Amino acid sequence: MDNNLMDKYHLWQKLAVDDGDVANELMNMTQAGVEDAFYRDLAFGTGGLRGVIGAGTNRMNVYTVAKASQGLADYLRKKYASPSVVIGYDSRIKSDVFAQVTAEVLAANDIAVHIWPQLMPVPTVSFATRYLKASAGVMITASHNPAKYNGYKVYGADGCQITTAAAGEILSEINKLDIFSDVKKESFASGLQSGKISYIADRVYTAFIDAVKSQSVLGDLAVDKNVAICYTPLNGAGLKPVIRALTEGGYTNITVVKEQEQPDGNFPTCPYPNPEIQEAMTLGMDYAKQHNADLLLATDPDCDRVGIAVRNSQGEYVLLSGNETGILLLDYICARRQALGIMPAEPVMIKTIVTMDLGERIATKYGVSTRNVLTGFKFIGEQIGFMEQAGKAENYIFGFEESYGYLTGSYVRDKDGVDAAFMICEMFAYYKNQGISLIDRLNELYKEYGYSLNTLHSYEFDGAAGFAKMQDIMKKFRQGLEHIGGKQVLKVLDYSTGLDGLPQADVLKYLLEGNSSLVVRPSGTEPKLKAYISVSADSKEQAIAIEAKMVNELKAYFK
Repeated sequence: MDNNLMDKYHLWQKLAVDDGDVANELMNMTQAGVEDAFYRDLAFGTGGLRGVIGAGTNRMNVYTVAKASQGLADYLRKKYASPSVVIGYDSRIKSDVFAQVTAEVLAANDIAVHIWPQLMPVPTVSFATRYLKASAGVMITASHNPAKYNGYKVYGADGCQITTAAAGEILSEINKLDIFSDVKKESFASGLQSGKISYIADRVYTAFIDAVKSQSVLGDLAVDKNVAICYTPLNGAGLKPVIRALTEGGYTNITVVKEQEQPDGNFPTCPYPNPEIQEAMTLGMDYAKQHNADLLLATDPDCDRVGIAVRNSQGEYVLLSGNETGILLLDYICARRQALGIMPAEPVMIKTIVTMDLGERIATKYGVSTRNVLTGFKFIGEQIGFMEQAGKAENYIFGFEESYGYLTGSYVRDKDGVDAAFMICEMFAYYKNQGISLIDRLNELYKEYGYSLNTLHSYEFDGAAGFAKMQDIMKKFRQGLEHIGGKQVLKVLDYSTGLDGLPQADVLKYLLEGNSSLVVRPSGTEPKLKAYISVSADSKEQAIAIEAKMVNELKAYFK
């Protein structure tokens, strides 16, 4: 093993004694464990930090969090005369601990800290950063990752995730630091007493809920809101804000999945707490059947994503994809805005390049222009910011990504599961009032625009060897792909060069004959390569057959 790694390991054994969990893990590490924990520093980028909780430089622990916070503090002190930071955290293991450490480091650097007094969804950090005019925001979360993960997400003063440039500057400050000797800390209690740390007032929470409710496009239209809703927060942060927004909005027939109601970072009933994954929705669907619910809602642990299931004509519950829910919301919002006469003069919809292109065709029908951005809701938030700078924030009407993220207003700069849950319930009640199910409406859209099938396939590559393997696979794809699934490649879009004015990104998009496509990219937050397949066909059956053939052929690339 590299002597450097062993030196780091022994230094941590000597100095990392403040956290008992870390100290115990260091005592019992195998050689392979040492290599994986210390072969690199946990990467800091536009998504901040994200990694497995544990000991080492490549892990989420109080030391790596404190070092990142010191780097952020040094960056902010150079940018602002009197900087301030909003901090939030979700239900994950040690989220509250990491939030407290972040506050202690920032306070020691004379940075004012506004921290939520209880676990809260991601969008509330974006909202509070803007509302309190803070210099930055930090959210402790690993979104929808398994229980062993946690993360450190950074927002700019505009409430949007930090840009590539800002991330680079913060990383530069982090890299100057020794993880043990260069980090300042002041106790949380002392910070509260001195006023450097303060809890965010309830009025800010109320303002956030009011902003969500203001997104309604029902107008004066009376609909029956007594629809039977089953909701699961998947043991995350969504329970209180989602229930509050819905009940204040008039939806009171709500059943919560008891086993997944209370915050629990171990996620005992759904090891992978992601509403994109059917297993995470299984218990909720069982509850929906037992309680004869009309609609099942599920939010991920940090409550920025929403998955849904609805009953079909046979009484069975059907999961809708993020793409399907997104195009339904887009169509609903556009139709209602036109009906109410509140469509802006130059309306804009924003979606990611891996999100169903059918959305653009729907937007065009309503006279709405589409902006396509790189994968990640931060790029949607960035575009809203550009519109705001131009004095045209009101032109933004909707943004969505295939990974179950939606936002209907400009009051935050990130996807919002509270807003999405509220708007999905409104849309459901609106159509039910007309005797139409969401599946009926979806089929009407497919009949009008043609059937579209979009799927995501992830391939996991753990550790140092896995990281190198992913780089080799991307090189292999760049060497050329002439056809896939019997469809010829018409054009290759390599975003590593910064196409269409977008930032450079390690993303390849193959445009295939028959309005189909394949996108391949490494995940920005997990050790995975992702393949997004989009197939247009005359029927669902035909699309499924083509997609299956493409998946089978892709296996050779991901060995």
